[in-house]
Amino acid sequence: MPVNANPEYSHAEKEYLQAQTIEEKIERLEYMLSVAPKHKSSENLLSNLKTRLKKLKEQQTKQKKSGKSKKLGIKKEDLQAVIVGFSTSGKSSLLSILTNAKPRISELPFTTKTPQIGMMAYADTNIQIIENPAIDSEYYDKGITNSADTIIILISKIEEIEQIEKGLTKFKGKKIIVFNKLDLLEQEEKRKTEARLQSKKYNFVMVSTKTEEGIGKLKGKIFQSFGKLRIYTKEPGKEKSQNPIIMPPKSTVKDITEKILKGFAGMIKETKIWGPSAKFPGQKVGLTHELKDLDVVEFKTK
Repeated sequence: MPVNANPEYSHAEKEYLQAQTIEEKIERLEYMLSVAPKHKSSENLLSNLKTRLKKLKEQQTKQKKSGKSKKLGIKKEDLQAVIVGFSTSGKSSLLSILTNAKPRISELPFTTKTPQIGMMAYADTNIQIIENPAIDSEYYDKGITNSADTIIILISKIEEIEQIEKGLTKFKGKKIIVFNKLDLLEQEEKRKTEARLQSKKYNFVMVSTKTEEGIGKLKGKIFQSFGKLRIYTKEPGKEKSQNPIIMPPKSTVKDITEKILKGFAGMIKETKIWGPSAKFPGQKVGLTHELKDLDVVEFKTK
């Protein structure tokens, strides 16, 4: 940040640093130039910004000529949920509240042009939350939605559920309906809305991204939707690991050894279990032993 920079420039610089695509970087760099200080000591700054902008535009031209996709490659984590909704439904605000992400939040429609990613820490796990661009925009990515474990359907009107679900024909995971803008409803409206959602047997939560009402309940629902196992490991004589290994239901001891290291099962001399699947603390088990959520596994190698 340059000396004597105004708050507007500082904000523009932060937005530029958060940009993920060439298009976003160009847009935000051009804005930085428009609000940058204009005096003798800022000449080098302006020159550097113009050079950076020129290089980005050249890169953009090359990318268009090569026909390469502008989409980001997103590595899918063990637990992944995608926020889906119409423009200005509050998707960016929800992502910001749930995770460590700092998306660009605006009341203008179609602000989000690329998927935004954040991580939500909950119950010793890290859950990947992705904000998909508005489902009613050209930037919406069906592939990200279809491959997710859970989708968070964000609405402000009940009628939007049916409209959104028409575009989810290939999605096979869990759905959570999130009714946003609860702060705008009177008490009687809240009661009627909740009753309608219950009558249709939706898995739903009512929240406000403005007051954060209902956010704690939503975090719990997101975590529960995965139905995965949290398995902790430990070394003999030491405490269990702080972060669990995420496994699908009905996983065995062998399954977790293969996730740790391919071929690791053949190196195991002895396995002990503490937790829900153990008959008693420190029970010795074989590779076919079926694990349960919150089990602690200790391996001794040959």
